[in-house]
Amino acid sequence: MERANGTTVEEFILLGFGVERQKRFLFLIFFTILYIITLAENITIITLVFLDAHLAHLPMYILLSNFSWLELCYVSTTVPRMLCDLVSPPGLISFHACFLQFYILFSLGNTEFFFLSAMALDRYLAICHPLHYPQIMSPNSCYSLVAICWVLGFLGYVVPVILTSQLSFCGPNVIDHFLCDPGPILSLACPPLGNAPLIFQVSMESLFLGNVFFVVLSYSIVIFTMMKSSNQGSRQKAFSTISMHLLVVTLFYGTVGAMYLIPGGESQSVITKAVTLFYTAVTPFLNPLIYCLRNDQVKKALGRLLRRMLRLLMTKVTV
Repeated sequence: MERANGTTVEEFILLGFGVERQKRFLFLIFFTILYIITLAENITIITLVFLDAHLAHLPMYILLSNFSWLELCYVSTTVPRMLCDLVSPPGLISFHACFLQFYILFSLGNTEFFFLSAMALDRYLAICHPLHYPQIMSPNSCYSLVAICWVLGFLGYVVPVILTSQLSFCGPNVIDHFLCDPGPILSLACPPLGNAPLIFQVSMESLFLGNVFFVVLSYSIVIFTMMKSSNQGSRQKAFSTISMHLLVVTLFYGTVGAMYLIPGGESQSVITKAVTLFYTAVTPFLNPLIYCLRNDQVKKALGRLLRRMLRLLMTKVTV
């Protein structure tokens, strides 16, 4: 039956990658392993921060642990569904499930925008205002900042998703993608589309560009402050930390910007899928490595946790 808004489509078909069975099997193995490693990496960071008394009270690691939880949610929104569709294509997804995935995915991506801004703010305060940093970024203030990031992240796309879901879908229901992306969804909607595409684009670009501007401004001031520092040891340590942050920022903003801000990006389905796959599956795998590979405090905390587990294991064996 036709819904009140003229919609007759009850489910969508996700075409996925459009590759033959042998390549689907290779994709399945590769992304299953990648997903398991990504879960292990981010769970390890959350566990370290939660169990280590020193890290648990440092704002940078409070933000990092929440960022890892965000990455867990982000990768789990798309990859398990993608793996299921690789096993048994084509991927059927209900109308409501499709829009739910659309909303959650973009809300988590939006939350990541705000978390990257919060982490830039943390580094700005730590390096440019070290004397006032403990008072400004106390654990309670940091948890409040985390809550603000989550709330703002999930409020940003409420209106665009509702407006898009109210469009009429009365024709084809095939989405040439492995997830419910707004571009292919809007291309299936029957005219008139009204203001939904414009509102979505304005929301996306304003949230994206606003956070990019804040991050670039924060790190520019930080780098300028470090260049003026006469203490070469502290300057080198700060540059090492900032370089890791900037790499994460560049990976995420670069791929998202390529997808939604470069004209004609959505018309090239192969490139679109590849870029989407990178920022939904690969960056959550890379981010923990980037943040922690050269982080001495995380390495020491991991060493303490492993020694504690080893002692516990030896005690049980002895008993």
